[in-house]
Amino acid sequence: MSRIQLFAALDGGDRMWSEEIALHGADQLLHRIRNGIYDNKRAMRRIKTKLESTSENQLMEEVISAQARFITPENPEWPHSLSDLVAPPIGLVVKGNPLKCDSIAIVGTRNPTNYGARVASEFASGFADRGLAVISGGAYGIDTHAHRGAIAAEGRSYAILASGVTVKYPAGNERLFEEILENGALVSEVMPSERARPERFLTRNRIIAALSRATIVVEAAFRSGSLRTARDASEMLRTVLAVPGPITSPTSDGCHRLIGERCAEIVTSVADAMELIPRTACTLCADES
Repeated sequence: MSRIQLFAALDGGDRMWSEEIALHGADQLLHRIRNGIYDNKRAMRRIKTKLESTSENQLMEEVISAQARFITPENPEWPHSLSDLVAPPIGLVVKGNPLKCDSIAIVGTRNPTNYGARVASEFASGFADRGLAVISGGAYGIDTHAHRGAIAAEGRSYAILASGVTVKYPAGNERLFEEILENGALVSEVMPSERARPERFLTRNRIIAALSRATIVVEAAFRSGSLRTARDASEMLRTVLAVPGPITSPTSDGCHRLIGERCAEIVTSVADAMELIPRTACTLCADES
């Protein structure tokens, strides 16, 4: 399987490589890289070294050892909503239950106020009660409270990680990840043992946005990764919602910015959100029947 070799060697979210794999296919792209077609591209030495140092079988064994699976666009489990991305993932490593399209993203600051933490948890519980899965990034703060809110309501939650699925990052959420696996899944665009890197948080945000019918921002600074997720969602014509907060709170500046720029609709309750979220059962994915 050429895709898993490309997956392990190439950085996720690279538009050029996404276009090349769409144009040539995985097998041919692997052949072209090995034959020096792209030697003028930066980091080619590192890419070639990775391709030469591991085989397809070794990579698949690593995924299986992590009790996970590697899915590609040819797999029935693949979320077709990912095709809306400018740079779709080459593949995904999924540990846990299959991904479903009826999902809502809840994102926000890693340092929430009590207000933000409560809102994230209550919104997540409310969506879970209505049969929607909750997607977030598995980080401290709003992400954690969103995941826990869905779990408390015995709902599904998916954590889209910036590290591999066997890397407990952040370490304090190890127990949370175990709870997520009961009904949901851990999802990553890198091999299971890969550590998180700063740029991977931004590239994984586009996956959070693409997998979700809507993205809700609960507390975010004026400049933050959560706003990037919201803008990724908006670029794909997904619904973007933002929860307002006190005008004196820096943690609400990002939400107020999105609302003020008309990038997001203001939302103050789960009932409000449900009125704004697309009602069609499966517009983002293929039929699951």
